[in-house]
Amino acid sequence: MNLLFLMTDQHRVDTLGAYGNPHVPTPNLDRLAATGTRFDRWYTPTAICTPARASLLTGQAPFRHKVLANRERNVGYQEDLPDDVFTFGHALRERGYQCGLLGKWHASSARTPADYGFDGPHLPGWHNPVDHPDYLAYLKENDLPPYEIHDRIRGTLPNGGPGNLLAARLRQPVEATFEHYLATRTISLLRDYAADGRPFFMATHFFGPHLPYIVPDEYFDLIDPAVVELPGSIAETFEGKPPVQRNYSAHWTFDTMPLEVTRKLIAVYWGYVALIDFQIGRILDAVDESDTAVFFTCDHGEFTGSHRLHDKGPAMYEDIYRTPGIIRIPGAPPQARDEFVSLLDCTATILDLAGADTTPAVDSRSLAPLVRGETPRWQPDIVCEFHGHHFPYPQRMLREDRYKLVVNPESTNELYDLELDPDELVNLYHRPDSAAVRERMLRRLYGLLVERGDNFHHWMTSMYQVGEVDHDPTLSGLDDQSYLSYRS
Repeated sequence: MNLLFLMTDQHRVDTLGAYGNPHVPTPNLDRLAATGTRFDRWYTPTAICTPARASLLTGQAPFRHKVLANRERNVGYQEDLPDDVFTFGHALRERGYQCGLLGKWHASSARTPADYGFDGPHLPGWHNPVDHPDYLAYLKENDLPPYEIHDRIRGTLPNGGPGNLLAARLRQPVEATFEHYLATRTISLLRDYAADGRPFFMATHFFGPHLPYIVPDEYFDLIDPAVVELPGSIAETFEGKPPVQRNYSAHWTFDTMPLEVTRKLIAVYWGYVALIDFQIGRILDAVDESDTAVFFTCDHGEFTGSHRLHDKGPAMYEDIYRTPGIIRIPGAPPQARDEFVSLLDCTATILDLAGADTTPAVDSRSLAPLVRGETPRWQPDIVCEFHGHHFPYPQRMLREDRYKLVVNPESTNELYDLELDPDELVNLYHRPDSAAVRERMLRRLYGLLVERGDNFHHWMTSMYQVGEVDHDPTLSGLDDQSYLSYRS
């Protein structure tokens, strides 16, 4: 069957009507959810663009493919995948698929989408490349005005300088926006593929709603800030939390802006989501629902003021790790699922639907059985990871039905009861009455990391009660007596 993969960037799950937001007009994504499978526990493997996108490309967890940070803030990690790594684009080409990718390319530095088997212009970077020749040609072809912004919103940095740009008004009509351009180019390529007659994989990767939220007036003012309910985690005090979170809050200048500005920023962010939904509707109208499987998801979430933060960073909260995930397969029943699934699982799902071998996507599992309404055995929890942004900062997270554990070797660990504390404000890790949960989850996370081959487990071996081990934790292989006594 044909495959359409729609992806946004830095997109909160709570911005869609299908996930319970009554204020943001997202009729197209809501209709996709109503006619497909809405996953309510869909997570990113890591809340940072390039590593997450490299995981989608390869079906490998970040620790395995080793592209661990964005190029723009690279902290010394490799920037490109190995030459011989498996990627799904080439596998689809071998199956006779036409493959296109229009939009954000942020999975590597030296290589382009064409190197991985995808048609389309190379649009690199983290934000809309409004100076790209193909976009400029689009504006000229349609007699549209150039990119220009005003009414910028930013706070004040700790050093007294102007903060990062968070939002601004765009002096362009909707037809001139980069989002409209991407949808138009996608529709054109879809028509070319339809004329060819062979099956296609078409990916459209929008750069938004990643900050800064730069949209025309009609979307900048679409949502009345008065209807915006501020997130409960704005009450964050960082008490008992890793100090880096307070530092990140200062970096994102949250406390230098009134709450009215935060409310407006959230409203503009929601307007940006609505703009993208409209463009997604144009693309959906261009495909045949009867023979096209449709995916919608994003690389990770966004804070938009939650925990007094913006963007993303070294804090493994639900705001940036739990994301929207919707899949519609022709003939499959409409439903909602609550299994823990991942962006990583898209790789095997794409391969599965194309009739290709899924085994090279070693950390991915096809979601097709779930979408078709089956009930296969499924892991009752999920592991996520982080390696740094601006500076190295390794973290691992275990999320289960009620609790979340975050291991921070540099600082204090975190444990949250998401049933009683959905805003993740109270760190229970050091509380005596949480000992049983803490120790059980430490052992479970340790076992999963060992099983995966994630060497983060070596830190846990020496620092926590992880239970009996079946390997030499010293890595020396020279002290059998020490190893035997450790096992006992």
